[in-house]
Amino acid sequence: MAQSRDTICALASGPPPAAIATLRLSGPDVREIIGKRLSKPSLQPRRATLVELFSESGTAIDEGLAVFMPGPASYTGEDTLEITLHGGRMIVELALKSLMAAGARLAEPGEFTRRAFEAGKLDLTRAEAVADLIDAESEAQLDQALRQMDGALETLYSNWRIQMTECLALLEASIDFPDEEDAPDRVDGPVTEKINDLLSNLNLALAEGNVTERIRDGFRIAILGKPNAGKSTLLNQLAKREAAIVTDIPGTTRDVVEVRLSLGGYLVWISDTAGLRETDDIVEAEGVRRARQAAAEADVRIWLFDARDGIEDDLVQPGDIVVVNKSDLVSPDVSRETLLISAKDGKGIDRVEASIVDRLSGLTNNLSAPMITRARHRQGIEGAKTHLNAALDHLKMGMGSEFTAEEVRLASRELGSLTGHVETEMVLGAVFSSFCIGK
Repeated sequence: MAQSRDTICALASGPPPAAIATLRLSGPDVREIIGKRLSKPSLQPRRATLVELFSESGTAIDEGLAVFMPGPASYTGEDTLEITLHGGRMIVELALKSLMAAGARLAEPGEFTRRAFEAGKLDLTRAEAVADLIDAESEAQLDQALRQMDGALETLYSNWRIQMTECLALLEASIDFPDEEDAPDRVDGPVTEKINDLLSNLNLALAEGNVTERIRDGFRIAILGKPNAGKSTLLNQLAKREAAIVTDIPGTTRDVVEVRLSLGGYLVWISDTAGLRETDDIVEAEGVRRARQAAAEADVRIWLFDARDGIEDDLVQPGDIVVVNKSDLVSPDVSRETLLISAKDGKGIDRVEASIVDRLSGLTNNLSAPMITRARHRQGIEGAKTHLNAALDHLKMGMGSEFTAEEVRLASRELGSLTGHVETEMVLGAVFSSFCIGK
C-alpha cells in the first residue's frame, strides 16, 4: 500500500444508484483540489457548504454539500474533504474522474483508516473495529464492535504489556547490579508471581475468546437426528425459505447444508446434516461422517426426533436442545425438557428459535468486554503465552535474568503487534486489506 504522501479519493458510501453519494478525499493536495474543482475556492472548516463540482473542462457535474476538515484534527490526521452529491452512477463516475484529474488517486482498501492509524488516531484493534462496525449483521456484533471501538481491547492488551514492562524492570535491575548477591532471590519471586498472573489472564482470554470470535464470525448450530426426522424441514422453517431439499426418501441430505441468518440479535450458521445411521452407501456414509463433525464443532446442538420413534436419551448431551417433530401425529411420551413441534406446519418453531437464543445468551451473558475477536488476536496471545512459559522455565532452571528478560520482551512484542506498537508491513497489510475502499 502506498505511503501517505499523495492525496487519495474514494466513494465512502454505498454503491450507486442511491439517493446520495459521499466522496472522501485525504492528503496534502486537498486544498488545491478544492480550488480547482469546487465553485467556492475556500471552505470554512467543519461547516457544510453548498457547492458545485466541476469537471476538468469546467462543466458542472452536480450540486451538493462539501465539508472540509483540516489536519491534524481529522480522521486521517491530514486535510480531508467530503462531498455529498446525488447518488447516480454517472455522477459518481464523473466526480471521481474529475478529482483524479485534479491530482488525487483512487484509495486502496482500508487506506483512509490506515492513515488514521499511522497518524496515531487509533490503534489496530480500533481500526479493526471500524471494519466490524461496517460489516455488523446482528446486534451482538454491533455491540462488540462498539466496545472494541471504544478501546476495550487496546486497554486490555496495553495493561498486559505494562505488567510485562514491570517484569522487565525487575529483571534488568538484577542484570545491572550483579554484585548484589541476593538480587536474584529478590527478583525471581516477584517476577514469577507477575508472570503467573499474566498467564492466568491470557488463559482466560483464550477461553472466552471462543465466544467473542463466534459473535463476530457466527455461532454454529447443528440439527441432528435420524433420516426422515424432519431436519431439512426444520431448517427451512428457521431460514424462512427452501434452503434444503425435502423428500420422503431416507438419506436425501448427504452433505451439510448451512444457512446464515440473524437470530435474536446473534449471527448464526444453522446446519442441516445427514441422517445418522449405519449405511453401506459410500456417499451417504461420508455425509454421516460430516454430520458427526458438525455436531462436534457446534456451539448449540439440536436433536430432532420423530414422535413416532421416541427420544433416544443416550444421544443427548447436557445443553442440547431436544425437539420432537410430528407431534401432531402422535402424543410422545417424554421425561425430559422437550420442545414439541410440527415442522411441516410450522407449529412450535418459535419455541425452537427462543431456545437457541436462550442458549446463546447463556454463552455471552458473562462477557465483560471483547478479548479476542479475530484469529490474529488469538495467535498473538498464544505467542505471548509461549514466551512467558519459557520465561518461567528459565527462572526455575536458574538460567539467569538475561534469558528470562528476553522471553518477556518477546512476549511483549507479540502483544504489541496486536495494537500496532510493533509495526510490520505484513501485519498492517493483513489488517487493512479486508476493508472497503472508502474506509
